[in-house]
Amino acid sequence: MSDPGWPVALRGVTESVVATLGPNDRWNVAALGLHAPEHGEGDASHPSSDASSQSGTVTARTFGRTRTWRNFTERGGGVVQFTSDPREFVDAALTVREEPDPVLPNADAWVEVRAERVASEDRGEVTVRTWALTPVESEIRSKRVSTVNRGFGAVIDATVAASRLDVPAYDTAELLDRLRYFADVVDRCGGPAEREAFARIDRATGWRSMDSDRTDDETGSAPGDGRGT
Repeated sequence: MSDPGWPVALRGVTESVVATLGPNDRWNVAALGLHAPEHGEGDASHPSSDASSQSGTVTARTFGRTRTWRNFTERGGGVVQFTSDPREFVDAALTVREEPDPVLPNADAWVEVRAERVASEDRGEVTVRTWALTPVESEIRSKRVSTVNRGFGAVIDATVAASRLDVPAYDTAELLDRLRYFADVVDRCGGPAEREAFARIDRATGWRSMDSDRTDDETGSAPGDGRGT
């Protein structure tokens, strides 16, 4: 265990997985974007060395009446985890996953946080709440050399697009175009883990059937669309 502090340096928005304790005494696992403070971000070129010195308040947002929102409200915190397994992100973002223990087996690091709501705003029919996260206890379980893989990044972006498919505020056709692009990137650049992760996106959302139906509709409407030449 380490002193109270973030086990990794954060910059911009860092994607994580959070476990929050539900009323059934099981830990709900969900995706959570961590917003680093505008001042005091860690040095991107040496992310591991500056974690303990990071200053300012890290925040996160919940959208609507989610399990994370409920559990933050009722329990006052959770366990934020960092993992390089893209399958964990897909399951967290697109499925209902509950575990008996808060820390996932392949988490590289975790940090217990207190969550305090500091802001709330309505965006259409959705209430967006901002939470200040204060680290309580943390542990680094695995250290590895960072690599850059486009397939991994495409999976993470795809989970964002896929999670918005049923949200009226977003254009479904645009989201499907993004998913087709990300699927192509994963096919060309991803490894076995990334391909399996994207297959889980397919199963969780059925977006390929939606895209196929849209293509059929567009093709079928072209000959008789009534427009003059």
